[in-house]
Amino acid sequence: MRTIFKAAALGTTLVAAPLSALAEGHGDLSYVLVSHAPDSDTWWNTIKNGIALAGEQVGVEVEYRNPPTGDIADMARIIEQAVASGPDGIITTLADFDVLKGPITNAVDQGIDVIIMNTGTPEQAREVGALMYVGQPEYDAGFAAGLRAKEEGVTNFLCVNHAIQQPTVGERCRGYADGLGVELGDAMMDSGTDPAEIKNKVLAYLSANPDVDGILTLGPVSADPTIAALQENGMAGDIHFGTFDLGEEIVKAIKDDVINWGIDQQPFLQAYMPVVILANWDRYGVLPGNNINSGPGFVTKEGLAKVEEFAGEFR
Repeated sequence: MRTIFKAAALGTTLVAAPLSALAEGHGDLSYVLVSHAPDSDTWWNTIKNGIALAGEQVGVEVEYRNPPTGDIADMARIIEQAVASGPDGIITTLADFDVLKGPITNAVDQGIDVIIMNTGTPEQAREVGALMYVGQPEYDAGFAAGLRAKEEGVTNFLCVNHAIQQPTVGERCRGYADGLGVELGDAMMDSGTDPAEIKNKVLAYLSANPDVDGILTLGPVSADPTIAALQENGMAGDIHFGTFDLGEEIVKAIKDDVINWGIDQQPFLQAYMPVVILANWDRYGVLPGNNINSGPGFVTKEGLAKVEEFAGEFR
């Protein structure tokens, strides 16, 4: 059993492993995972579940911290606070290299092991002195999506970007355009995160650009309102629709032939693996020799059974 304590004001979740699960002589290891996600982004619940399970299985304490509104400057301060608390390791996203490289490098300089997960690149992880990177190469994933969409007939697209402030996320749109063999141009929309605003922006764009035959969304935050937009204008099921990530509404839309496929970067692994890796590094001095690509993988209607069972929990 795991115990989770949430402190809304601090954006903190503490996961404490039971004494029976602690490896003998190693019960005092603690790690902090700092993400860039706002409290409103439920996709990160899978991340929380991943670190909770890993902490329970390997017998370490893991804290989840995040900026409640998704502000990157606030995230930088949270990393600094985590460093000051003296954990054995820090797992963090690298949502904005210029803003976050200082706090992360400082952690490394103070002897704290760091693993970059989810956002950033292996090259950036090396530059800040992290042990490794665990995540999905964003441009490569977008490029693979573009190649697939091209084979499926897409020629002109809209990319709905709800995280325009995070440069690496935009690489999904750029890769998609290159996979299609077209210019990105103004096809990448800064949608914001408000569901009603996203829906209205998508409706307006499609009305003004009737030649668009494909849509790419970058996660549930943008996918769910886009589904609603297509249901409202009657295009649901008639326009090619691919998305990054999974979630309850995305899985339902795949089943209903509204979304052609979801790109699964396996957030569970992005959270679970760093905890296990850090624990084994601290205990036994063993470390994988390469970065770990957790995705991309395409989830279609034919392969939904296992995904649907655990969507929003471990998938």
